[in-house]
Amino acid sequence: MLESEIWVEKYRPRTLDEVVGQDNIVQRLKGYVSRKNIPHLLFSGPPGTGKTASAIALTRDLFGDVWRDNFIEMNASDERGIDVVRHKIKEFARTAPIGGAPFKIIFLDEADALTADAQAALRRTMEMYSRICRFILSCNYVSRIIEPIQSRCAVFKFRPISEEAMKERLLEIAKNEGINLTDDGLDALIYVSGGDFRKAINALQGAAAFGERIDAESIFQITATARPEELKEILDLALNGNFLEARDKLEMLLVEYGMSGEDVVSQLFREIISSNFDERLKVVMIDKLGEVDFRLTEGSNERIQLDAYLAYLSTLYSRRKKEKE
Repeated sequence: MLESEIWVEKYRPRTLDEVVGQDNIVQRLKGYVSRKNIPHLLFSGPPGTGKTASAIALTRDLFGDVWRDNFIEMNASDERGIDVVRHKIKEFARTAPIGGAPFKIIFLDEADALTADAQAALRRTMEMYSRICRFILSCNYVSRIIEPIQSRCAVFKFRPISEEAMKERLLEIAKNEGINLTDDGLDALIYVSGGDFRKAINALQGAAAFGERIDAESIFQITATARPEELKEILDLALNGNFLEARDKLEMLLVEYGMSGEDVVSQLFREIISSNFDERLKVVMIDKLGEVDFRLTEGSNERIQLDAYLAYLSTLYSRRKKEKE
C-alpha cells in the first residue's frame, strides 16, 4: 500500500466539529467562535489529545479563508529564548490583521519549554498587543507555565481520548483506507496508544504498510510493544520464584520487540495496576519499580536493573513462603 500523505495530517480536524474526544472543550470553543472573539487561551494535556488540532480548527472557524494570513504557529521547544519573544513574536503581534479579521492569533506549541525569562517577556507582550493579537499556548505540563501567564489565559485541560471515541474514528479511517482492522487489532491500538490519538493513527498506518489485514500481532510488532499477557507471565514467573525463567522470557521480549528499559518499566507498571495481585503486594512492586525507573533515568544499565527487579520479585516469593510456614 503506497501512501503519499501521513495519515495524522490527512485526518487532522479542519473544523471544531471534527475534533474527537473533547466534547466539553469543543462546545466552549464554539461559543467563542459564535461571538467572533476569544481571550488568550492555554491548552494543557497529554500528547496526542488534540491541542494543536483544536487551535488550528478554532482559527479556521473564526477567520475562514484568510486564516493563514492571521495565524502563525511556533514551536517553543525549538525557539525558547527571550530573543524570540522580543523579536519574532513581537514583530508578528504588532502588525495589523489582514482581510477584515479583528485580530491575529499566535499559537505557541510546547510553551512549557520556554525559559522563565522568555515567559516573563511574553507576559508583557500579551498585554501590549491584546487589541490586535491573541495568544494560544499549548503545553503538556501547565505547572511549568508561570502564574502571571496562566492568570491572563482561559485554561483548557485536555484529557486522554476515550476508548469509544478512538475506536469510532479508527474504524472510520480503516474503512476509508480500505484496510481490514480486526477486533483484536483495534484493542491493541487502544492499548499501545494509551489515549494518544496521534500515536494510534501512526501505528495504524505503519501496520497497513505490511498488509491490508491488521491484527493485534502486527500492531504490537510495528510499535515494539509487548503483549500484556507476556508481561503478566513474566511477573507471575518471578513472583513464584522462577527467576531464571522470568529472565529468559524478558530477554526474549527485549530481542523480539526491540524494547528499551523505559518501555518495559512503563508496561510493567500498567500490568501491575491492572492485575489481580493483592493490594499490599502491588504497593511493594510499584515502589521498587519506581526505584528502577529513577535509576534508568539517571543512566544505569537497563539489563542489570531489570534483572535486579525480577530478582527482587523472586525474593518476595521466599518471604511469603516463610510467612505461610
